[in-house]
Amino acid sequence: MAVSNSDLVAGWKTVLALCNLRAGEQVAILTSDDSHPQVVTTCQIACGEMGAIITLLALPPLNGEKALSRDKSGFVGKTALETNRVALAALKSSDLIIDTMLLLFSPQQAEILKTGARMLLAVEPPEILLRLLPTRADQARALAATACLQQARQMTVTSDAGTDFYCELGEYPVLTQHGFSDNPGKWDHWPSCFVATWPNEKSARGRIVIDRGDILLPFKHYTREPVELTIEQGIIQRIDGGYDAEFMRAFMDSFNDPEAYAMAHVGWGLMTRAHWTTLGLYDKEATIGMDARSYAGNFLFSSGPNTEAGGTRDTPCHLDIPLRNCSLSLDGKPMTLKGRVVADDQR
Repeated sequence: MAVSNSDLVAGWKTVLALCNLRAGEQVAILTSDDSHPQVVTTCQIACGEMGAIITLLALPPLNGEKALSRDKSGFVGKTALETNRVALAALKSSDLIIDTMLLLFSPQQAEILKTGARMLLAVEPPEILLRLLPTRADQARALAATACLQQARQMTVTSDAGTDFYCELGEYPVLTQHGFSDNPGKWDHWPSCFVATWPNEKSARGRIVIDRGDILLPFKHYTREPVELTIEQGIIQRIDGGYDAEFMRAFMDSFNDPEAYAMAHVGWGLMTRAHWTTLGLYDKEATIGMDARSYAGNFLFSSGPNTEAGGTRDTPCHLDIPLRNCSLSLDGKPMTLKGRVVADDQR
């Protein structure tokens, strides 16, 4: 159901207050041709009513001739900031950046965050933003899970479908998302609530089974038959199964980049108001699938780049795959059990 401008302005004010926006701060709203106009307009109104000094930056889209779809997460890491020194300088001078374009995985995003700017990504449609409005309780769950991940040295994931995955941890930082950016240099994503990290290099191994009803992103597709991934030394070596497996292989092969097959971040969802069914209610171009990435108890793993964590794998091919009904443990301590969050401080 559509939402009114007034409701979305109120939602923005809630999120901006959680981002510690103060009157007189410099706020840059970064847009492109495919930014949602209602999201941009209501953000501008909310920032103005809260006394911010606003700069609107509209950059042209990039890589349209290379990307296989219009989805913002279907070809990542390359943006117009790569050659636009004026826009990059403006963003580095900002206190808070609202990104409706998607800078994620780009080296420019990391460069900007090093200046101390706070950055919030917001690319979902208004009705998803409002339904998944972040709260302090979301932050508390995410921070509790973050503390567990930071201390852990091993992750295991199993499922009745056949998943039996292992990796070592500690080489890379923890990615914490709870829907607002409240500290200097912090990036976050509205809407979102999950934690993840990257396996130590060459440590990921075992089998991941994508079962019927699990979701393939950015395809926004519910699998109809199991897909089995064989992982050795941090690389997806085999993708076995029927049509869905063939589809995955063909997509990843189209990038002609062996780094597309590397394991990337692994973690679990913590958003109690997100649902794995929501994706089936939307046109594929209407959402990037944050319900699927965030719903509580999922095992979310990805493939491709690790530049977001300070690594060197800079490939534009990035898949996010949230699995249901998995049991995830850190150093033998359960975080989820058959798709339910069981850690007391994360429920």
